[in-house]
Amino acid sequence: MDGKRSCSLCGGAMMIMMMMMMISHMTSALEVPLDSKVLEGLPQPPTITNQSPKDYIIDPRENINIFCEAKGKPHPSFSWTRNGTHFDVEKDPKVVMMPGTGNLVIDISGEKAEVYEGVYQCIARNEHGSAVSNNIVIRQSRSPLWSKEKNEPITVQRGTSLILQCRPPAGLPPPIIFWMDNNFQRLPQNSRVSQALNGDLYFSNVIMEDTRNDYICYARFPHTQTIQQKQPITVKVLDNSPSGERVPSFLHPPGMESTTMVLKGDTLELECIADGLPTPNISWTKVNGELPSGRFSFYSFQKTLKIKEVTEADGGDYRCIAKNRMGSSQHTITVVVRAAPFWISAPQNLILAPKETGNLTCDVDGNPKPTITWSVNGNPIESSHNDPSRKVSDGVITLSDVQTGSSAVYQCNASNDYGYLLANAFVSVLAEPPRVLTSLNHEYSVISNSRALLDCASFGSPLPKITWFKDSQSILNSDLYHIHKNGTLEINVAQPQNSGKYTCIASNNLGNKENHVHLQVKEPTRIIRQPEYKEVQRNSIAVFECKVKHDPTLIPSMIWLKDNGELPDDPRFEVGSDSLTIHDVTEDDEGTYTCIRNTTLDQDSASATLTVVEATPTPTMILEQPDPPTDLELTDQRERSVRLTWTPGDEHNSPIKLFLIQYEDSLHEPGVWLNMTEVSGTSTTAQLELSPYVYYSFRVLALNGVGLSESSDPSRQYRTNPAKPDVNPSDVEVSGTSPDTMTISWRELSGLESNGPGLQYKVSWRMKDAEQWTTVTLANVSQHVVTGTPTFTLYEVTVQAVNDYGEGPRPEVVLGYSGENSPTVAPENVKVSVQSGTEAEVHWEAVPLSSVRGRLKGYKVTYQKMRSLHKQDYDRENPQVLIFSGEETVGRLPDLHPYSHYRLNIRAFNGHGDGPSSTDQQFQTPEGVPGPPTNVNIRNLNLDSLLVEWTPPLEDNGHLTGYLLKYQPINTTEEAGLLKEVLLPANETSYTLDKLTHSTHYKFFLNAMTETGSGPAVTKEAFTEVDEAMTNRQAEIATQGWFIGLMCAIALLILVLLIVCFIKRNKGGKYPVKEKEDAHQDPEIQPMKEDDGTFGEYRESDRNFFIPLR
Repeated sequence: MDGKRSCSLCGGAMMIMMMMMMISHMTSALEVPLDSKVLEGLPQPPTITNQSPKDYIIDPRENINIFCEAKGKPHPSFSWTRNGTHFDVEKDPKVVMMPGTGNLVIDISGEKAEVYEGVYQCIARNEHGSAVSNNIVIRQSRSPLWSKEKNEPITVQRGTSLILQCRPPAGLPPPIIFWMDNNFQRLPQNSRVSQALNGDLYFSNVIMEDTRNDYICYARFPHTQTIQQKQPITVKVLDNSPSGERVPSFLHPPGMESTTMVLKGDTLELECIADGLPTPNISWTKVNGELPSGRFSFYSFQKTLKIKEVTEADGGDYRCIAKNRMGSSQHTITVVVRAAPFWISAPQNLILAPKETGNLTCDVDGNPKPTITWSVNGNPIESSHNDPSRKVSDGVITLSDVQTGSSAVYQCNASNDYGYLLANAFVSVLAEPPRVLTSLNHEYSVISNSRALLDCASFGSPLPKITWFKDSQSILNSDLYHIHKNGTLEINVAQPQNSGKYTCIASNNLGNKENHVHLQVKEPTRIIRQPEYKEVQRNSIAVFECKVKHDPTLIPSMIWLKDNGELPDDPRFEVGSDSLTIHDVTEDDEGTYTCIRNTTLDQDSASATLTVVEATPTPTMILEQPDPPTDLELTDQRERSVRLTWTPGDEHNSPIKLFLIQYEDSLHEPGVWLNMTEVSGTSTTAQLELSPYVYYSFRVLALNGVGLSESSDPSRQYRTNPAKPDVNPSDVEVSGTSPDTMTISWRELSGLESNGPGLQYKVSWRMKDAEQWTTVTLANVSQHVVTGTPTFTLYEVTVQAVNDYGEGPRPEVVLGYSGENSPTVAPENVKVSVQSGTEAEVHWEAVPLSSVRGRLKGYKVTYQKMRSLHKQDYDRENPQVLIFSGEETVGRLPDLHPYSHYRLNIRAFNGHGDGPSSTDQQFQTPEGVPGPPTNVNIRNLNLDSLLVEWTPPLEDNGHLTGYLLKYQPINTTEEAGLLKEVLLPANETSYTLDKLTHSTHYKFFLNAMTETGSGPAVTKEAFTEVDEAMTNRQAEIATQGWFIGLMCAIALLILVLLIVCFIKRNKGGKYPVKEKEDAHQDPEIQPMKEDDGTFGEYRESDRNFFIPLR
């Protein structure tokens, strides 16, 4: 066997556990249930569940991680070989095997990565056998430097061809080649100038513009993300002896014929580059055949032909033709297709009862034909102990009359010159009495005339036989009942009389087990009074009815839609128990209204259109609904279609707008008429598209401006034959529900979509890029829970509909992840930078993505005030949590307390939960300004003094340095007097203000202070005491007779002066304002003249002058 291409002890892809049982002579396959309660206590040889790829290129800057995980009971132990010999992991301090798995972590810091290159293989073993992994070839990625060379300038004549060679250094993996200039701009390419697959730059003919000194070839090594640059090439194009026009000839590949080999499934790349002037055009054909439709494409200006997913049929001769106006040339490439081994049928796990017989089949193909070898528990079968019950014949091992204790793991290796395949399959000899896995007394509910599936999932060795009973009567396969191979009882068309208790019995030679389930057949939910087309006048009322008939045990809900959306949020729309009323109808209310009546098992819907018209005079003619159509006839009958014709009824003065065609499916929903399609009012025929497995009857209704007619008489019944499903379930979703489970859900097909009896769902899944699918077939369910999945692993999932007539179309692959688990690593290098007394900034290093075990949602920063630095007692507060989403590694902590001691930690979290917390970080906030003083009170001591009292602030926020007391008098108009300040020491809590003005209103401002500054002020107001003696004296003067007489004389004098001024003004006299202004240079104007008692001139600016200052 070729050591480079084959592997004798390699563990294949993960496979589902299958049970092979023999009823009479040979076994039949049965899937082992995933129920953990069933598997508990059952022995199981090892099965490889996860392993690294066969060809593993490592980055020399990172640790090497080699995966090997397996399951079994008891849990397997793990060991490794390297280059065919035992690899003692414990003796190498750089190598660590992870607990519970065979995963290796190799720390290559300080070591050369090539020291650990080689072929690794993992062995998982327990007392029932040994499973092995693939040969995992570890190679270091390489990006060697370009060999030093001096490129001489190239001189060519205009019109000749030219090849600029790149010749990059060989890397692992090979580099990506591109050509650029000195400005790091890609060189333009076209049909004349193009890059070949090997990286060389080809010119079919050169022009003067090709002269330049910066043709630079670059090689990018993708694994290490490095780029190497070749020395620039100088090209000088001369025009002293140009080449003339010529017939094309091939620069690559040379000559007229060549041969290439490609592996099946790979991408074939054929290339033809031609010399010629004018520039040749390239075209491709396949000799004696056509290019494969949908799988071929052209690149590099038709010079490269690519065919993806190559098959054996793609072998043969391909011809490329180069043509210009001077002529043409052709080159034939012979393509030889070879194939690495591929599975036709991989061996499956076997569980056999003692004395039974079973086969392990390893069916593979390839070109050349693969060689098949077998191993048992990792050792070549030829060197294992002689087992007379075992017979090996090429790809089949037959195990006869097996005995307890002969469990083992077999390896099938198929190899040829181009690769190998290896699969593990265990044989477990087990004797188990039957167990019924379906829940006891499980209740099933279905709608009348639909299909019912009653499960009886079982497990046992030998394979249990399932029998069903109802009311002590045995149930056999018939037109009504069908018992599937997995024990499920199907009732094709359930009727109310099928309700009741059913018993299934699972039996083998070790015992019997029975289970009871109950079936309830419900009446369907049907709208018996549907909403009808309405044409109403604006500002009137429109009423749509929607009465329903339903099973008494099912409570239907009602939803109204307008144009398939929610009803407008408008009080004019009134939803009743069986109706919708629209008040004050407007033009905006026009549209289609749909009533949906839902129960937990089914639903029904009906729609009608509302048209709003202007109020019009009563027409002279009488408008009525049309008469129903007549004479329905079915013609042009086909498997999936039929033509329906009819004769219209009387229109009754209103033209028919359309015909509504309805159908009844008497097989699945007898008595229920559903809308099928609409045709214009001028048509009398319609081509109807049909579904398989339906018993159709048709009727037609006519619609005019008044409304719908009565329905026509039904057509004769037209039955379509069953067929395989046309569609697969939609809305397929994959979600992780717990760390080791994955839920696959979908929308089930309706009865009309089933296309035939026996509808089931074929659910398949596998890890992304794995080779083998795991498949279960289910019925009457819309989800399946997969257990035992690795945490947060990308899976490919398909859900396909199948019935008794075949499978539906090839399902689309849906991607999704299995369940998440909490992160395992805490953030590191947590640092806190205090910005101010109330704010800090925290930094941390992101956790490795490999430790997140899910989608990283962010980080939770938990911080808590432990105590104030000013107080000796602890005033610990409740912890606070800030969430920073995504991959942020810095955050701000707001609203901190100044002069306090805090502690902080950080943890990552995902959809499953929080990871471990980082080490607590301690930090302190600096002093801040204090809070306001408390309990501020002001008391009168005597006529001219006040006592101000207070208590210290509740929040010192630092060391108090004192208090600032400000005060000022204010009058009744809120005008303030001079503001005075008093600085007081921190130990003062009262202060007496002396020598104040009695009977005065004062305003006070009190602030506490730290070294940072003053805190917020407390404002208070107070009055000094009133001098009652002075008040009494003023009152006595105001009541004396002499005072009253003096006031009256002053008033009389002012009145006389006013009269004199008035008389002088009327006589033309004037005030000597001008003379007064000339005589006085002082800008202040005297209020009254001393010589004649007249007033001086009044100015607006003088008025402003006397406004008192606040």
